[in-house]
Amino acid sequence: MTDLKSQTLTELQKEMEQLGEKKFRAKQLYSWMHEKLVDDFDQMTNLPKGLLTRLKENYTLTRLVPLEVQVSKQDGTAKFLFQLPDGNVIESVLMRYHHGNSVCISSQVGCRMGCRFCASTLGGLTRGLTPSEMLEQIYQIQKWSEERVHNVVVMGTGEPLDNYETLLRFIELLSTEGGLHISQRNITVSTCGIVPKIKELAKENLQITLALSLHAPTQEKRKSLMPIASRYELSEVIEACCYYFNKTKRRITFEYSLVGGINDTREDAKELIRLLKPLNCHVNLIPVNPIKERDYVESKHQTVINFKNYLEKSGIHVTIRRELGRDIDGACGQLRKSYMDREEER
Repeated sequence: MTDLKSQTLTELQKEMEQLGEKKFRAKQLYSWMHEKLVDDFDQMTNLPKGLLTRLKENYTLTRLVPLEVQVSKQDGTAKFLFQLPDGNVIESVLMRYHHGNSVCISSQVGCRMGCRFCASTLGGLTRGLTPSEMLEQIYQIQKWSEERVHNVVVMGTGEPLDNYETLLRFIELLSTEGGLHISQRNITVSTCGIVPKIKELAKENLQITLALSLHAPTQEKRKSLMPIASRYELSEVIEACCYYFNKTKRRITFEYSLVGGINDTREDAKELIRLLKPLNCHVNLIPVNPIKERDYVESKHQTVINFKNYLEKSGIHVTIRRELGRDIDGACGQLRKSYMDREEER
């Protein structure tokens, strides 16, 4: 059956016409799903009973079921484990900042990119999410918190550009009027560096922020951490980022996970400066959140500070990501992996 929450307003209008209904019914339906966030046809009280009956017979309203919620006692960060309609599970995070609530969502069930320090990749890729499944993570979190979501980061499990068409539709549904209407400037999409898709995204005329998972300043070191680097040279990735900036005039964010003794030395900082100084960019340093399946450790606090200061002295805009949810399964893929391990033991 047709997944209504994944349809644009224009598509819903065509559906209503095919059912013999007036076009304005589409706007009512769209508002119920994307503004009032209902997930039951019977809650749509201004729709006629005959239409409701046909909707129930021919369409689905995607709903995610919260299986588990972990709330940090340190900072209030909440980690959600959601069950999809087909039984698969994904995770999302609510992060509270002084400038508003941010939600980090997944774009796939699992991931095939294989980054060495990320728990999301341990089980490989199962499938991509639908637009409605991406939206529902935000909707369910907003209903749970009873607070407005201001910023959305597509940086959870999965590689968003590996689910490209779904990503574009998701952005459209999230940012257009009639729904949550979150500004595209408040949407960040993270990629490990699929070069052709970065260039394709640059042509979409979007105002989102692109974040590149860099994590190493040289090709060889990046290959040791990120298998995608064997497919796309670092020079190609940087060139694609420059292309994106020139097309969109939107500053690139480079995500750099600091792994103790691996990519956090003074020489690494020098190489990173050499690589990024010509670019209009921002560097987000992320003290790696260790996972038990890998032997990587986080950098020492002073090492992180020194790395940041060295970059700043060279004129590079840099921040250290605030460490949220360290007392819960906060890292990408940790909660889902813990759940799957428990299920296998049963």
